[in-house]
Amino acid sequence: MLRNIDPILSPELLKTLRAMGHGDEIVIADANFPASSLGPACIRADGSSASEMLRAVLQVMPLDRYVADPALTMQVVDATEDVPAAVADFNTIIQEVADNPVPTQSLERFAFYDRAATAYAVVQTGETRLYGNIILKKGVIG
Repeated sequence: MLRNIDPILSPELLKTLRAMGHGDEIVIADANFPASSLGPACIRADGSSASEMLRAVLQVMPLDRYVADPALTMQVVDATEDVPAAVADFNTIIQEVADNPVPTQSLERFAFYDRAATAYAVVQTGETRLYGNIILKKGVIG
């Protein structure tokens, strides 16, 4: 065990977060997300919600300050202005925990999948709320 590190951050995930460089992206995905078929490494975290995972990741990983959209969520199909409960929760967590608290931006569903396919890794959580997916761009520690 390590002090001050959330125990839901598995050794595999901690290694992944540490290996990522500035500008690399990681996806925190819900249980419905096609994580294993997209291409990036898939790290399973079935016992955690996406919100719990986001909070834990943001406690150790900086968000990129040099882009306008370091946190991206998936738009609701046919209701792009809607803010799902999971996304509202993500915004609150980012404001509370992130070193660079910014509002999330959103991408159309298939654009989100395309972006996720180029990510460094995908963390597949047990999140059951719809649209519980977020892409984070890693920043630097100044």
